[in-house]
Amino acid sequence: MEVTREQVLGFRIRAQQLDRAPGTGRVQDTALLDYGAQDTGPDGAHWALETRGLDTAAVPDDALSMLWTLRGGPHLYRRADLPAVAAAVAPFSDEDAGKRIYDAAKPLRQAGIGNLEALDVVAGHLREIVSAPTVKGEVSGRLSAVLDPPHLRACKPCGVTHAWEMPFRLAAVRAGLELEPGTSPPVLRRIPGFTGPAASVPPRFDVIRAYLRLLGPATPKQVAAFLDAPVKAVTARWPADVTEVTVAGRACSILTGDVDALAAGPAEVTRLLGPYDLFVQAKDRDLLIGDPARAKAVWPVLGRPGVVLLDGDPLGTWRPRKQGKRFRLEVDLWAPVSPAARAAVEEQAERLAAYRGTPLTGLDLKE
Repeated sequence: MEVTREQVLGFRIRAQQLDRAPGTGRVQDTALLDYGAQDTGPDGAHWALETRGLDTAAVPDDALSMLWTLRGGPHLYRRADLPAVAAAVAPFSDEDAGKRIYDAAKPLRQAGIGNLEALDVVAGHLREIVSAPTVKGEVSGRLSAVLDPPHLRACKPCGVTHAWEMPFRLAAVRAGLELEPGTSPPVLRRIPGFTGPAASVPPRFDVIRAYLRLLGPATPKQVAAFLDAPVKAVTARWPADVTEVTVAGRACSILTGDVDALAAGPAEVTRLLGPYDLFVQAKDRDLLIGDPARAKAVWPVLGRPGVVLLDGDPLGTWRPRKQGKRFRLEVDLWAPVSPAARAAVEEQAERLAAYRGTPLTGLDLKE
């Protein structure tokens, strides 16, 4: 089955509910919360939910929870789902854990310490240290004081020896810890009533199936890159209920139950996506944005912009410019657009300003 780029983008837009009207979504039926909404930057998790129709101002404070999970990033989930989420985001194996903690695996291996064992050691200490809400720097300092040398690194920028960052972050969930909302630097606290991960992972939260459901069609290599997992670990757990399709000459898989949705065609939606929105986290970047210069602008080494999804296609970037009470938006479109498309972008800019609680004082739109 040959699938066009427009069909893939349309499928992802609908699967991620980017086509929902403002205020029509609910916490319980927002698909992004199954996988976690990454909260990086001021236009992070809550803005991602807003663009998917959820009125975050109306969501009860205790309905959501922020955890360090995939790739060590902070992600927002439904509080009711935390046992399933904790089971789903855990490494598949000791080898997988070693890949996810990067350079921290080497001294552990040299000391004969397993990667999963190391995460459990760190988690045990974290649980003891965080008996009350505690700022990350203090947690790190107290953790470093009780860990053995294989768990520590000499940090040149800091000028001190402290715990490796990725084991620290990935062990927090194992310790039953969440991040206190709105804190910077982050404050860790115990998850109320959390007794540990679920005994098994419901299919809805399985991290491989979720990628295919929200970012498919895809290959095991792409999913592995998203998870920071070994390709063979993902391949070994590849769902059986998939259908093979061809996208831009590349063999990919889609969940068989989603084949009809994939064939539905384009979705003409205009949204201002945050720099780390799930839609632009897909690992087939060449499919999302084929022009190398434009791709470089979207995914620079430092300082990512937001992406303009215009009539269902990534067609530009945006950056906020705030000075005091003045909030301007710089939008760089890659081609001339119709008056209707321009008006749609302006509408989304006003929506972003309202979300930020600041009137939009200017829109610099370049074509």
